[in-house]
Amino acid sequence: MKDLSDQPLPQLAPRDRNGHKGSYGRVLLVGGSRGMAGSISLSGLAALRSGAGLVTIATPRCIQATVAGFTSAYMTVGLADNDETFDAVAIDPLIELASRADVVAMGPGMGRGSTVIGIVERMYSSVTKPMVVDADGLNALAELDDALASPGGPRILTPHPGEFARLAGHKVDTDPASRAQAAIDLAMRDRSKRTVVVLKGADTVVADGGQFAFNTTGNPGMGTGGSGDVLTGIVAALVAQGLPPWQAARLAGHVHGAAGDLAAEQLGEVSLIATDLIDYLPQAFRIA
Repeated sequence: MKDLSDQPLPQLAPRDRNGHKGSYGRVLLVGGSRGMAGSISLSGLAALRSGAGLVTIATPRCIQATVAGFTSAYMTVGLADNDETFDAVAIDPLIELASRADVVAMGPGMGRGSTVIGIVERMYSSVTKPMVVDADGLNALAELDDALASPGGPRILTPHPGEFARLAGHKVDTDPASRAQAAIDLAMRDRSKRTVVVLKGADTVVADGGQFAFNTTGNPGMGTGGSGDVLTGIVAALVAQGLPPWQAARLAGHVHGAAGDLAAEQLGEVSLIATDLIDYLPQAFRIA
């Protein structure tokens, strides 16, 4: 397997002077549940700050107003719910929304249970657009037998060590070589070889079946609720703007960590929260 850690970072193409919001990609984010409206909202804000032209959040109707209240810059679609999270009948509207997007991100704050598992299974196996899966999306996949083997399209999985352990069926060691091999092995469960794994933590590793790279930006202050939701939004926005999944994941990891380093420099690691990462994304992109 090739270690590409020392290779130059991927870059977004310069913006066309005649470009418009449709030129920079349509992101669909799927998630949220009662008490967890903030997770998917952080992903939406991060996607906007990472350059996506249009961002839509599909969320249970019971929390749509809360999600919409975070900003007027993204759109929201409220779907059928069971007063906690999505109802099973939300799946057909979700499939339709996904067909109109350039990339889908699924999982932040989505909740647990059989209904969520069913929705994740259908979306993962049938949506042909690139998809980022995080948080409760990963937890749902872990409940399904061999779900990673046959995705409907390119996939980027962004587990932290706990989510990785549930997906892989074993814990991952902390040494870099073991982490890289674990991420590669998980990616290779996809028989179509279209899955990229972003194994988060100190020295986050990005891997597919043939290559891997470590990310060296970031700091312990980023160990706070919502940090991973921000990364989800960044990755989705970069894919929407045309970067292939591997390149999008690698650049997103670097920018996410760089925003954390900039925030920690000004605020300290102890006081850093997830919204600080979004605030420092513009500067992080300028220096990437």
